[in-house]
Amino acid sequence: MERLLVLIRHGQSEWNLKNLFTGWRDVDLTEQGVSEAKAAGKRLKERGIRFDVAYTSALKRAQRTLGLVLDEMGQNSLTIHKDKALNERDYGDLNGLNKDDARKKWGEEQVHIWRRSYDTPPPGGESLKDTVARALPYYVQEILPGVLRGERTLVAAHGNSLRALIMVLEKHTQESIIARELATGVPIIYKLNADATVAEKLDLAS
Repeated sequence: MERLLVLIRHGQSEWNLKNLFTGWRDVDLTEQGVSEAKAAGKRLKERGIRFDVAYTSALKRAQRTLGLVLDEMGQNSLTIHKDKALNERDYGDLNGLNKDDARKKWGEEQVHIWRRSYDTPPPGGESLKDTVARALPYYVQEILPGVLRGERTLVAAHGNSLRALIMVLEKHTQESIIARELATGVPIIYKLNADATVAEKLDLAS
C-alpha cells in the first residue's frame, strides 16, 4: 500500500510580493505564483503521481494553487475538501501592514517575537501554537485516516498551517519548527509507514 501525502504551500501571493502580513486576508496569486503552481503540477505529473483526494484552506490563494496543480496533472475532477482549519495563521492587528512599517511602529524585537516565537501572538491574532491547535486536529481526524487507508492525498495550504502538520511528520520541537522554511509552490512528498511515521521524504524543488 502506498501511503502518499503531498504538502504544498500556495504560490507567491500579491501580498507576499508587497511584503505585507497576509494572514486571513483573501488575496490572490501573482503571475509568479501562478507559474510556481503550474510548475509544481508538472513536476508531480512527471513523477507519475496521481491523487485520490485533496484538501485546502478557505482562502483563494491556496485554492487557486490547488486548482492550477490539478489542471497541470489532468485531475480537475478530484474530490476537494476546503476547511478554514487549514487557513494561514491570523496575524490580527498586523494583517495588511507592511512588515517594515510594523517594525517601525512596534520595534524590531517585538515584531520578531510575534513572527518567530511559538506561543506569543500578535495583538488580536494567533501564535503558531494557536495555529497548530486548529490545524493539527484536522489533520489527525480528517486527513491522516485516508492516507493510512491508501488514499493518495494532496494538501495545498499555507506556511504556518503546513508547519503544524510538518511539526508532527518531521518530529520538530517548538523551537525547530519556527525555523522550518517552506518555499512557495514547492511540493513536499511524504510516504508514510502504517504507524503514520515518515518512511520517505522528498522536496520537489525546481
